[in-house]
Amino acid sequence: MRREGQPLTERQHQVLDLVRRSVAERGVAPTLQEIADHFGFSSTASAQKHVNELVRKGWLVRLKHRRRGLVPVEAPLGGEGAAEVPLLGLVAAGQPIESLDTPAPVSVPRAILRDGEHYVLRVRGDSMVEDGILDGDLVVVQARREAQEGEMVVALVDGEVTLKRLFRQPGGRVRLQPANVSMDPIVVEARQVTVQGIVVGLMRRYD
Repeated sequence: MRREGQPLTERQHQVLDLVRRSVAERGVAPTLQEIADHFGFSSTASAQKHVNELVRKGWLVRLKHRRRGLVPVEAPLGGEGAAEVPLLGLVAAGQPIESLDTPAPVSVPRAILRDGEHYVLRVRGDSMVEDGILDGDLVVVQARREAQEGEMVVALVDGEVTLKRLFRQPGGRVRLQPANVSMDPIVVEARQVTVQGIVVGLMRRYD
């Protein structure tokens, strides 16, 4: 959760902006070495210090065991920097559930969005917690029918919706992998899975 009363330093703002731009333009966060090179730090230790503070203050989440595992945590906002994206309902990060049919608009930072159509889902459950996605978070989804290996997807599994990372298995099977060591993956025939989109952003309310 974002910590109130702990403003960012000028350098922390600059590092956060760099991470946001990299994710928006390249689809991945910068490495610590790239952050250090950009700001002329003598070592990655200085970059690590600023990143640690941004994580501690709730502006970034760090994905475990990923070299580029920094994700900016955005708050819904209005104004010229935002676009209205429909909130379609709930997606389970623990067990598949049906999404809701009645959309409602959510203001999403334009920096998150990529080409094509997008929608927002509210996460229910904790199976993606090790990827920094908590119960109640909003995920921004780019509508797509195909996904690369390991991408976080919203997928229909026998008509129900779930949020997992997708991996292809031998024999025409698919593994939908949670990011929670206490939970088992969903392994099914590829024909049972329809990719609805990939997660491109994460938002969290701080009410």
